[in-house]
Amino acid sequence: MSLEVEPSGADTTLSEAESTKASPDNGQHGRRRNRRNRSRAGKKPPKEASNSVGVFADERNPKATPSGKARSDKTSKAQKGASRSSGHKSFSQNSNTRNGASAKGQNSPIGSNRSVYSAIDLGTNNCRLLIARPTANGFRVIDAFSRIVRLGEGVGASRMLSQQAMDRTIEALKVCAEKLARRNVTVMRHVATEACRVADNTDEFVARVKAETGINLDVITAGEEARLAVMGCQSLIAPGNQNALVFDIGGGSTELIWVRVKKGQASEIRGWMSIPWGVVNLSEKYGAPGGSLAEGRYQQMVSTVGDHLQSFEDAHLISNVVARRRTQLLGTSGTVTTLASLHLKLPRYIRDKVDGSWMKSGDIKSLSQQVARMTHEERSAQPCIGAERADLVVAGCAILEGILGMWDVPSLRVADRGIREGILRGLMETEVPPVRADKPKPKGRSRSKGRVMPHG
Repeated sequence: MSLEVEPSGADTTLSEAESTKASPDNGQHGRRRNRRNRSRAGKKPPKEASNSVGVFADERNPKATPSGKARSDKTSKAQKGASRSSGHKSFSQNSNTRNGASAKGQNSPIGSNRSVYSAIDLGTNNCRLLIARPTANGFRVIDAFSRIVRLGEGVGASRMLSQQAMDRTIEALKVCAEKLARRNVTVMRHVATEACRVADNTDEFVARVKAETGINLDVITAGEEARLAVMGCQSLIAPGNQNALVFDIGGGSTELIWVRVKKGQASEIRGWMSIPWGVVNLSEKYGAPGGSLAEGRYQQMVSTVGDHLQSFEDAHLISNVVARRRTQLLGTSGTVTTLASLHLKLPRYIRDKVDGSWMKSGDIKSLSQQVARMTHEERSAQPCIGAERADLVVAGCAILEGILGMWDVPSLRVADRGIREGILRGLMETEVPPVRADKPKPKGRSRSKGRVMPHG
């Protein structure tokens, strides 16, 4: 499934990590192309063999493998709330309508040419939104938003979302809600991850988000987070590889997914693991926010990550498979894209050059250590790091170096895509356009396979 970006005027807020090359969409040619896109929007995108993702073994039986751990009491309790479901391809309470806003497209049936989709990934560090329309072979991004909110700041020590962090996050979600209304979003899934999984006051936060923004948040499990990450970036698994190790370095956790690539590029998830370290909580444990890292602390961070990875290696013997080659390492996170930008010596973040690029493992380790030795001021001065990430990027480098230290792969492919793209793909691939009442029903087609939004 391909991803395109549609120019959307001055009202669109694209983060550096979301800016992509977009061709002009004006004039007579642009109008013809828009009509074609609108006519295609109601059609179900053709399924590709590489799009299928296997069910996690541990979601059928949490004790099946050492890497598949049973859900914690906190997570299980969280899923009892109606707005905090986390099943595969699940929807929030109002997933078939726009959250808390009225617009023309509110009652448009799923699969119609008015369908507009949205995905929010609210992580420990970032709040990210994508709004898209389906195309014949994928989807076209029509709006996007990203803001560092640090929702999980201090959660590791207090197990509580702080008032300041919640305030920052809700302000960002208000921007998202305004964009949902402006774009007449009709189909949506908005998820929250690690910070909300572990905090004791998540129910209060979710209720406040609903009351102040109209947005329903689904607090998903680590397993669902891993599945969505694979769905979002698996098209970057290069042909010829029999296996892939996909990882996503977040703010409060890091997900690793061991994938088998079958004939026809169908992907099957053989195992996954979520380690309780991301760039925010690892920085808080070992770092000095706003200052330089003490000597020796960086290597302690690398060792901490490596200790957690060992059980995943023991469960799947990945090193033995990697030694036979034909195994790809695929990384999706701000850490990986930042290092790729530095490696490419870009004057600013350019998604087209970063997404899908390759880096040699030796170059990554060398660059990671170089970043770790920089002062906070030196990191802030780097255009592809900046002040907001200067105190977090070192922890990300340590996590990445821990992964490369555990598995000796020659290179890594960089993905500037992940959970949001996985959500959009999942929403678009599960629907079948409804049959119009004023047209005869096609032979051999069942209405029951479609998912139609209720009217009224």
